Amino acid sequence: MCGICGVIGQDDGAALQPMLQRLIHRGPDEEGIYRQTGIALGARRLRVIDPAGGQQPVRNERGTVWAVMNGEIYNYRELREQLLSKGHRLATRSDTEVLVHLYEDEGFEAFRRLRGMFAVALWDHERRVAWLVRDRLGIKPLYYAIRQDEAGRGTSVVFSSEIPSLLEALPDWRLRPEGVAEYLMHLYVPGPSTMIAGVHQLRPGEAMNISDGRVELVGYYRPDETLYHHDQWTIKEASREVLHTFEETVKSHLVSDVPLGLFLSGGIDSASLLAIMAKEHREPVKTFSIGYEHPSDQSFSELDSARWLANHFKTVHSETILRPDAVTLIGKVVEGMGEPFADSSAIPTYLVSEVARQTVTVALSGIGGDELFGGYPRYLGLRTAAQYQRIPRVLRERMAQWSSRLGEHGNARDQAARLKRFLGNGHLALPEQYRRWTTFIPAEWEGSLWGDRLEAMFVNDRPLAPAEILFDQWPSSDPADCAMGVDIQSYLPDDLLRMADRMSMVHSLELRVPFCDHHLLAAALQIPARVRLTGWQLKGFMRRMLRGLLPDRILRAPKQGFMVPMARWLREDLREMAHDLLADDVIKDRGYVKPAYVRWLLETHERGHRNCSDQLYALMVLELWHRGLRAGSSERMAVVATS
Repeated sequence: MCGICGVIGQDDGAALQPMLQRLIHRGPDEEGIYRQTGIALGARRLRVIDPAGGQQPVRNERGTVWAVMNGEIYNYRELREQLLSKGHRLATRSDTEVLVHLYEDEGFEAFRRLRGMFAVALWDHERRVAWLVRDRLGIKPLYYAIRQDEAGRGTSVVFSSEIPSLLEALPDWRLRPEGVAEYLMHLYVPGPSTMIAGVHQLRPGEAMNISDGRVELVGYYRPDETLYHHDQWTIKEASREVLHTFEETVKSHLVSDVPLGLFLSGGIDSASLLAIMAKEHREPVKTFSIGYEHPSDQSFSELDSARWLANHFKTVHSETILRPDAVTLIGKVVEGMGEPFADSSAIPTYLVSEVARQTVTVALSGIGGDELFGGYPRYLGLRTAAQYQRIPRVLRERMAQWSSRLGEHGNARDQAARLKRFLGNGHLALPEQYRRWTTFIPAEWEGSLWGDRLEAMFVNDRPLAPAEILFDQWPSSDPADCAMGVDIQSYLPDDLLRMADRMSMVHSLELRVPFCDHHLLAAALQIPARVRLTGWQLKGFMRRMLRGLLPDRILRAPKQGFMVPMARWLREDLREMAHDLLADDVIKDRGYVKPAYVRWLLETHERGHRNCSDQLYALMVLELWHRGLRAGSSERMAVVATS
């Protein structure tokens, strides 16, 4: 695991060292640089595979191919044996060295052979070609910017694992104001765009070819290409096939030369990982969980289930209690993300990563299980919505009006809030319903939303959402299938995996996500959504598949979710902080949203009429991010936002 950065094209080389300095947390163990005319590659390394010999950058025998990589290649041992049988001489036992030799034999096709999580920069000296490549599901990040020299005759590409590092090579960077609106709508900026003008990220399954000043983007993987439903499969047959792939996937993710553990939530995803790890590990598995102290927050806690599982599988279990420390904790999370990001599950992920790193270097997580096997209530909601559309529209419109009277509670199982959203949007088309369920502009707000700097940029008060584009493109007639397809391509890489990468790497912890393995995804996509939601139950198929592997107590437990009690915090523990960060003069000065809108959010939330914690926390994070920028940055951002 590493942080990587570099410059492809003409450059004076001055930016590389500052870029590497901003990546030390990703790779605290050592630093490596390769620099020649037209290329500069840098890596900060966290020793995981071949700790003694896996230094980066790596090269082939003749020094004609060089590479840096962030991530892990899980099938590197079998690839290594194939290369040795062909006469290649490998100097180390690292996975990155396998890559350069494989590329030497197969060119770009080498990347299709890789099974793992990776972001790679590779330099082919003989062909004078550079490649930037991101893994299939977007587990590892890779940001880039294309620069023109002052005369406009030369092009260079700068890249890095994180935006703050990349900005060291872009002294004149500017805010992209559309990104602010996208962020407030989603709680993150959907890829490939970012909050910074001219800074992009490679999409999942995408590569960039740079040669002779020309830049070309190449897509080498799309999840829908593996979509093939075995409609004739019985549940027993499907369970056998998918379980075999799942067990093999988890085993492949256990390859490590350093201590390894598991984030244990108590839910079915992490429990299934634990069951397989316990069978494979000679020593007890190290597990880590988060809980809450306040009596009102216990609906968010899974400590009881996690403790029960830890005892059942005889793990070495560690717990930490999350307390809302406004000054240190949230500020550290914002700084660690390096960009505005308001999914509050980043807070417990930050803390559990901090605890895990005290005893392990690598941890597994159950991220991705919900998207593959149908774990979100909104999937069942969408199937229900398809049936609800049979009711005459005029009646559904009346129910939408009536639903505004329903209150919200803000706890972990707020069924009233779900019913309110369902009825309030039930008169709309299914793709539009799903967009509204997964975005965060309150329908109840009837005034103008955007401030002076943004209001002229958007029609109907909102930017375009990925769900509007991807929903109808997914090759299925089942709306729940389409929703899962949307989430695999947007919410999973742009929210969950982005958050998991930053919050683990800020503590120099490598986080692995077996459910995001492309072989397992291909197996899961062979099962129609109606089977994945067997019995109108979330993860109905998965629960049946895991019978015999997991205890009934876990298989029968309801969906929990890795959430924090932000609604209560904002009414109590964080109330003063919220009013300070979101004061009228602050909001007016930024110019992103109307002060009246923010006052409405605060009043509505504090009176308990509606849970506005997502919207308020997003605005707080945005302000904290602004305040954390280096001197002079805010002024630059204000100028571009008004232009």
